Amino acid sequence: MVGTPPLTPRALHQRLQSEGAGGRFCIAYSGGLDSTVLLHLMSTLAAEGVLRLRAVHVHHGLQPAADDWASHCVRVAGELGVACQVLPVAVERTSGEGLEAAARRARYAALSGVLEAGEVLLTAHHADDQAETVLLHLLRGSGPRGLAAMRGRRALGEHLLLRPLLPWGRQSLCRYASEHRLSWVDDPTNEHTGHDRNWLRHTLWPVLTARWPDVSDRLARAAHEQAEADGLLQDLAALDLARQPAGTGLHVPTLAALSGARARNLVRHWLLQSGVRPPPRARLEQGLMDLLQAGPDRQPVLSWPEGELRRYRDRIFRLPPGGPARWPVPELPWDLREPLVIPGIGELRLVPAEAGIPASLVAAAGLSVGPRRPGERACLDTSPGRRPLSRYFQEAGVPPWQRDRIPVLRQGGDIVAVANIGTERRYRQVPGYRLEWRDTGAD
Repeated sequence: MVGTPPLTPRALHQRLQSEGAGGRFCIAYSGGLDSTVLLHLMSTLAAEGVLRLRAVHVHHGLQPAADDWASHCVRVAGELGVACQVLPVAVERTSGEGLEAAARRARYAALSGVLEAGEVLLTAHHADDQAETVLLHLLRGSGPRGLAAMRGRRALGEHLLLRPLLPWGRQSLCRYASEHRLSWVDDPTNEHTGHDRNWLRHTLWPVLTARWPDVSDRLARAAHEQAEADGLLQDLAALDLARQPAGTGLHVPTLAALSGARARNLVRHWLLQSGVRPPPRARLEQGLMDLLQAGPDRQPVLSWPEGELRRYRDRIFRLPPGGPARWPVPELPWDLREPLVIPGIGELRLVPAEAGIPASLVAAAGLSVGPRRPGERACLDTSPGRRPLSRYFQEAGVPPWQRDRIPVLRQGGDIVAVANIGTERRYRQVPGYRLEWRDTGAD
C-alpha cells in the first residue's frame, strides 16, 4: 500500500501497538509462507523481550501430508524459540457449507478454545488476500459488510483477533522470506483452480495487475470505504433498535414504520448481534414483507440455513434452524433448591413472590418438571375454575412454538405450578415463590 513502510519486526511492532494489543500473542501457524513470515517477525520481537509469543498449528487431517506439516511447524517454531501446539480438529464434511468453509469454522472454533486470558490471536492475512476477498464478495453480490472484506481486528469469542500483515502485499512477504532464507510448506490444493479464490489468484489476478499494478491498493481503499459505510449502517440500526419497545423479539408496528431498506438493515443488525448470519438479500426482502403484512390469523416463517424468523401477534422472534428443540425427556426430577438448566430448552429457577409455591415444597419429595400434557387443565392463581393450559398460554401471549417448552412443576403427577404463568390454587400460599423460566431457544 502507498506509504506502507518496509516489512520489518519494528514496523510490525508499531502496528500492533497502534491496535492497542497487549504483550501476549498466539500465532495461527499453518506452516505456509505467510504465517512463516509472521512467525519469524514475531519471534524476533519475542527474543528481544518486547512480547510473549507462542504458536498453534491446527491439524485438519485433510491432506496426506498433514502429519508432516505438523512436524515441520513444531520444528521450525522450536528453531525460532517459540513453543508450537498442534491442535487436531475434526472437519464436518457433510454440513452443506463446503469443505473450505467447514474447515475454517472448525479452525477458528479450535483456536478460540485454546487462547489464554489476555492472549491475542494473530493470523497472517495480507493485502493481496484482502484484495481477493473484496473481488470474491463483489462477484457474489455482497453489500457493504461483505465488501469491507477482512477487518484488521475483530472479536473472537472473548478474545481479540488481529491481522497485522494487512498493509503488506504478497511481494513484500516473499521478499522478506527470501532475505531470511525461511522454509515453509506448500499446500497443493492452493493450485487447484476449481476453487474460486485459487482461480482468481492464478488466472484473473495476473491480468488485473498487468493493467493496474496498484490494484491491491485500490481494492484496499474500496474495502476501507465500505467498512466505513457498514459502520454507519450499524449505527443507524442501533438507533432503530433502541427505539423498539421493550420485549422479546422485534415489534412489528415499529419495524413496519421504517422504509424497507431500513427495516432490513435493522433485522440484519439484530441477527448479527445474536451471532446469526442473516439470510440472503432476496430471501430477507420477500420473507420480511410476508412477516410484516401477515394477518392476525397467520403465522408466517422466514427460514434459511442459519435460523428462522417467526411472527406471533405483533412480535417477530428469532429461532434456531428447524425451530426450537423439544424436551429431552418427559420429566426431570427437581427439588427447587438450585436453578435447573435444561439443555436446549432453558433455565428454571425459584424466586420469592407475594404469593405462589409454598416454602414447604422446597426440597419436598416427588417433585418433577416437564412439558404440558395433552388436554391438561389447571386452576392457576385467581382463575375462577379449571381451564386448559393452552388458554393460559394464549392469554399470556406465549407463542405457539414455546407452549410445549414451558416447564410444568408437578408432585405425584398433580400440577403445582406453570413457569411464568401461575401456581395451582390449592398449593398457592402468601407469601410464596414463583417459577421463573428463561427460554434459550428463541429471542
